[in-house]
Amino acid sequence: MQGKFITLEGGEGGGKSTNLKYIEQLLLKEGFSVVMTREPGGTKLAENIRQLLLDKAQEEISQQAELLMMFAARAQHIKHVIQPALAQGSWVLCDRFTDSSYAYQGGGRGMDHSAIAWLENFAQSQLRPDLTLLLDVPVEIGMGRAKARGQLDRFESEKMEFFNKVRCCFLELAEKQPKRIKVVDGTQELAQVQAQISQLMQDFIHG
Repeated sequence: MQGKFITLEGGEGGGKSTNLKYIEQLLLKEGFSVVMTREPGGTKLAENIRQLLLDKAQEEISQQAELLMMFAARAQHIKHVIQPALAQGSWVLCDRFTDSSYAYQGGGRGMDHSAIAWLENFAQSQLRPDLTLLLDVPVEIGMGRAKARGQLDRFESEKMEFFNKVRCCFLELAEKQPKRIKVVDGTQELAQVQAQISQLMQDFIHG
């Protein structure tokens, strides 16, 4: 039986890492086999690409190179981690996926969405997430949390205007695809956030 593919999305400081672990526990309690992974990353090659993308000391990366590197990492990730796990019946839980390419490279960088869509079809074929939880917080709150964690990476060092465009794009994607993308208010207390996530997961599993 084919597994399900669930992604967590959102801007910086939205609480993805904390809530990924929470969702993993919910799925394990339901008796599912779970593979937890992230993007960019998930394989040795993809993790190496991640380091190049996040390192502020690198030469300036062009927008086109950045987008292509994201999809190069994604193609490896799909072939070597996501598709094999789904084929074995595991549920794959991923920190970011292609919605982030639309939001960061499309919304934030202003790249043509049709180019991203072409790469999506080329790299993923028919693969799409079954469910996406979008942890939404205002940019000021999210960046405050990100700065409190310590040193900022290349993406986290962008200007507020960039992150506002990213957030707007995420919310537009959710508006266009309400069946797949469920918005979670990340400004609430953690218990409230997780109660909302738990309800969405129950609806998805048993609905």
